[in-house]
Amino acid sequence: MKRALKILSISIFSAALIGSGILFTAGKSADNYFQIAKNIDIFNTLYKQINVYYVDETKPGKLIKTAIDAMLDSLDPYTVFYPESDIEDYKFMTTGQYGGIGALIRTVDNHVVIAEPYENFPAQKAGLRAGDRIITVDGDTAIGKNSSEMSKVLKGQPGTKLEMVVDRPGSDQYLEVEVIREEVKIDEVPYYGKVKEGVGYIKLNSFTETASSNVKKALVDLKENEGVKSVILDLRGNGGGLLREAVNIVNLFVPKGTEVVYTKGKNEEWNRSHRTINDPVDLEIPLTVLIDGSSASASEIVAGTIQDLDRGVVIGQNSFGKGLVQQTKDLSYNTKMKVTVAKYYIPSGRCIQRLDYSHKDEDGKATEVPDSLRKEFETENGRTVLDGAGIEPDIKVENQKASPILQVLLGKSLIFDYATHFRNENDTIPQASTFQLSDKQYADFEKWLSSKEYEYTTRTEKMLEKLEEATKKEKYYNEIKDSYAELKQKMHHNKAKDLKTFRDQIDKVLENEIASRYYYQKGRIQASLNEDDDVAKAIEVLNNNEKYSGILTVSAK
Repeated sequence: MKRALKILSISIFSAALIGSGILFTAGKSADNYFQIAKNIDIFNTLYKQINVYYVDETKPGKLIKTAIDAMLDSLDPYTVFYPESDIEDYKFMTTGQYGGIGALIRTVDNHVVIAEPYENFPAQKAGLRAGDRIITVDGDTAIGKNSSEMSKVLKGQPGTKLEMVVDRPGSDQYLEVEVIREEVKIDEVPYYGKVKEGVGYIKLNSFTETASSNVKKALVDLKENEGVKSVILDLRGNGGGLLREAVNIVNLFVPKGTEVVYTKGKNEEWNRSHRTINDPVDLEIPLTVLIDGSSASASEIVAGTIQDLDRGVVIGQNSFGKGLVQQTKDLSYNTKMKVTVAKYYIPSGRCIQRLDYSHKDEDGKATEVPDSLRKEFETENGRTVLDGAGIEPDIKVENQKASPILQVLLGKSLIFDYATHFRNENDTIPQASTFQLSDKQYADFEKWLSSKEYEYTTRTEKMLEKLEEATKKEKYYNEIKDSYAELKQKMHHNKAKDLKTFRDQIDKVLENEIASRYYYQKGRIQASLNEDDDVAKAIEVLNNNEKYSGILTVSAK
């Protein structure tokens, strides 16, 4: 009787899943249906027994969330569950909008700190500055909370009020600030402008719902009002977003009806071609696309399609390599799931997915596609391109590696803290595009640093340590220890010397951070363009018609 009831309950449960459209898809066997129902029943029984018999009180919601996260973690990092409490974060990812104060925050030494207020939004309107440490919000302490916890406190219904107490470095007393939350909309295009005579620049940060319309607006404005004859589209650091927005951005430069990407999934509904549906803005304007290791997903669709169609030159570093498509599904109780439903293929026929999540190693890590298995494809003009490892730029630009002293100054937030100090001491600076630290100002930075604690090890010192270990292991150390000690002493880093040796690196980062304190994100971008190797290379290519055309017609590999 019990067995009959159990089978009946499984059958009823299976029928419920069938009715919801979860279980029955083409090609599934009856055994699959039974296995799914069986294991859900086992999980249900286990979950009940833990809640009844476990020695301590359990938190049912937390248990289920842990189980869900572990299950999804066995798939890929892009299949994600959003509980009702995180729906605001989901909304931000798809629309770029949320209700809140409009500021980036970070955790530093047990304090949550305003990292960057967004221009013309509540935090900036209320007078909050980067570097302000949050002490209380509506009377509740913020000390000891992390940025994730504080983010949930600061977000909320537009029009609602927050009473904040902040500690501003350099001020003798706490500041009381009233902030009225608003609907915050982050600009997908935080900056565009003319970088050289005839050369336009557009920075695209994300592919949310209005990305293509904002890129189009920038492109038209640059052509009609700035007289640009060529354009740089900057997708560096852009992790992607909506596929349709990627198609629409490509559409600005290619004919209506062009296939941009083809998606293919387990279910036939995802086997579809995505083509441009609008008239282009300009089919002839010379175009360069900037990418780096953080350019992913929709960014790679744009860069890869432009490359495959030989419509422009891709410059920078190899992209991330995400050739997967996600769709959001509504679940019960106002929860959602973003699930990987397909792989995408750009016009040459290649998929640029770098990691194989269906075949993980013994440690559970996805493996990269071996070079020996990467396949060759051809662009429209017959140039060779490869699949399986992101988008390889037509022109690679090697970024200068940050020196150890710069790494530690960033890691210890000393660059950030000095920019806060500088802002408190200086009411104004020149325009971000022209701002440079003077010798006197850099000397002030060196003096300010002299009282700070920071240590680091250079790459040379690390190699010497390895040499010492190897010689001791192989019993040569006694013969060289005097020479080794002398060499080690000579090579030991000197902070004051390194601050001068690597001033060019430190200057760039420091000027960028300081510019953001006066001109916000737009100023940060403007300040960085003057000494940007990728942008400089793009300008060089765009100003040389022969080189530009040659790259697109002759293999640059």
